[in-house]
Amino acid sequence: MAHRTVKSGYNLLVERLNRFPQGAPPSELLYQILKLLFSEKEAELVSLLPIKPFTPDKAAQVWKMDLASTQRVLDELASRAILVDVDGTYTLPPPMAGFFEFSMMRIRDDIDQKVLGELFYQYMNVEEDFVRELFTNGETQLGRVYVQEAVLSNEDALHVLDYERASQVIKTASHIGIGVCYCRHKMQHVDRACAAPMDICMTFNASAASLTKYGFARSVDVVECMDLLEQAYEHNLVQFGENVRQKVNFICNCCGCCCEAMIAARRFALLSPIHTTNFIPQVDEEACDGCGKCASVCPVEAMTLVSANDPHHPKRRKAKVNEDICLGCGVCVRACSVNGLRLESRPERVITPANSAHRVVVMAVERGMLQNLIFDNHALVSHRAMAAILGVILKLPPIKQAMASQQMKSKYLEALLARIKI
Repeated sequence: MAHRTVKSGYNLLVERLNRFPQGAPPSELLYQILKLLFSEKEAELVSLLPIKPFTPDKAAQVWKMDLASTQRVLDELASRAILVDVDGTYTLPPPMAGFFEFSMMRIRDDIDQKVLGELFYQYMNVEEDFVRELFTNGETQLGRVYVQEAVLSNEDALHVLDYERASQVIKTASHIGIGVCYCRHKMQHVDRACAAPMDICMTFNASAASLTKYGFARSVDVVECMDLLEQAYEHNLVQFGENVRQKVNFICNCCGCCCEAMIAARRFALLSPIHTTNFIPQVDEEACDGCGKCASVCPVEAMTLVSANDPHHPKRRKAKVNEDICLGCGVCVRACSVNGLRLESRPERVITPANSAHRVVVMAVERGMLQNLIFDNHALVSHRAMAAILGVILKLPPIKQAMASQQMKSKYLEALLARIKI
């Protein structure tokens, strides 16, 4: 095949995508996907773009094109949600959560979405390498689960921090966009979609500003978004969002059958592919009547029914929680009609990165890719950009600082890390 013997634009693009912590393992299916989304010339141009956000001037410099021509290409790519455009500064997002999803977040006729959906299904749900790499590599993952606030007791509610509340993300976002659920849209094209709502994928802040600007999401206000959140609760959907405390870019409302995150949570449960909430359900064995509603709604099969060991009622069953794989979402508690379940705080709080930059740097450290963020081969790295990245590194725990130091082999970085230990 051409892409195996010649450095085609698609080869170069795959190499570029995999310099970021959230990449895409090469396969024949990946090349078919990219050929639907990019022309070969576009793939070659995008492969040259910096990892960090860039201006049209920077793109023109990298592409060796005049500014007017560069701007036209950038606007075309942003209009197809390949690039994220925030007030004239551009970013190439990773495939997930990024331009793979954006390609299916609205109904469009400029690409064959049925073919694309089928390719996505084969690449992610059959081949499995992509999902495994995305969700199980390293300790720090892309996303985390939000607890369903309505099922918290008054006491537990006191322990939920603002960034752990989907409602707070909605109320504090600068922009809110609603698009078609990529996962269920994809599954629709392979006749596997469930009946959960489709028009319910939530984006916020910078991502929402770009997606609504180019028509990939519709702009909504806080009231409508809160209504959609309640609708998600009613359909027993799990809120899976970006694993950061500040400026969250997305919250997906996930079903157990279609959504990549929930599928990964089942397949790779013991590898902790998703960060849980700070809560865990506990069974009240006296109240539980073994009806099985909790088990039927659990998206990751963490709830099961076992014998109640009642000698007077040998067929009686009770709910049991597998705490090793439970997400702590609270969907099971909401489904229980006899108050047989309650949420309790986990013994140790789950650590959440401060923002997207913090998360990406930690993920890069854990995956041995930190050098790609600092020494971007296709763009000059300013001292300001380097300082910003190193500033995040200096806040890492000592063990991760050591990992960063080993990767960089830099006396400058080692000196900075040493100073922070004083």
